Amino acid sequence: MVIEIDSDSGFCFGVTTAIRKAEEELAKGNKLYCLGDIVHNGMECDRLREMGLITIKHDEMRELHDVKVLLRAHGEPPETYELAERNRIEIIDATCPVVLQLQKRIKKQYDNNQSQSAQIVIFGKRGHAEVLGLVGQTHSSAIVIESFEEVMRLDFTRDIYLYSQTTKSLDEYHRIIDYIQAHISPEAHFERFDTICRSVANRIPSISQFASRHDLILFVCGRKSSNGKVLFNECLQVNPNSHLIENPQEIKTEWLEGIGTVGICGATSTPKWLMEQARDAIEKMQRL
Repeated sequence: MVIEIDSDSGFCFGVTTAIRKAEEELAKGNKLYCLGDIVHNGMECDRLREMGLITIKHDEMRELHDVKVLLRAHGEPPETYELAERNRIEIIDATCPVVLQLQKRIKKQYDNNQSQSAQIVIFGKRGHAEVLGLVGQTHSSAIVIESFEEVMRLDFTRDIYLYSQTTKSLDEYHRIIDYIQAHISPEAHFERFDTICRSVANRIPSISQFASRHDLILFVCGRKSSNGKVLFNECLQVNPNSHLIENPQEIKTEWLEGIGTVGICGATSTPKWLMEQARDAIEKMQRL
């Protein structure tokens, strides 16, 4: 059996930077809190927890004073920074530069729209950390749509400024754009912004090619990962014999029966070492 690990899978720049900052701080022996899971991968979170990283929720941060808190790549709304200043919390900011730029663009649009005459719309997952940070730039006035079907909720007689969560599907985003362009009133203005991260978008054709050349695909990913869902669905479309697993223990021996080649890939939140563990687990099964 031939086993191949996708060389294009693994942490994106934003996640790599956040984890490096956490490791550097913990190596100094400092106590470090992280606001939310540093990455949507339970195994990597467990590894950093063993190194001393303490994951907290927003309500727990309100009780902290004079400590260090790392902000993960997803970004945070302005209220988090204001709380840190009040409680004398030192922020280690690991917000992804792509997300940070998107936050600034949305805030500028909101500041220029104080009359609330226009709709600021974000294509993204409600409650997702990144989306909460984006909506926070508008004092929660932005409209979030999760799918193409929800575009009908918009008022097409009013101006629309459309943005996307950085890890959403580029194809679905274009469908939303096309629908708005076809239905917007001649008296209303529509402007959309290309805010999808190319670290994710560029992986779609690559992972499709990877999935097409193997008998079996194991997609290693935390089930809370948004970009993981997008990339796994691409694998499924190309290769129906694809399985999403969070760890090597989920691999079933019957999946390997009659298989000549196995492809192992993952999301931008999947560590290389976890894909390597999946490979090692398969090789061990073959020896039994």
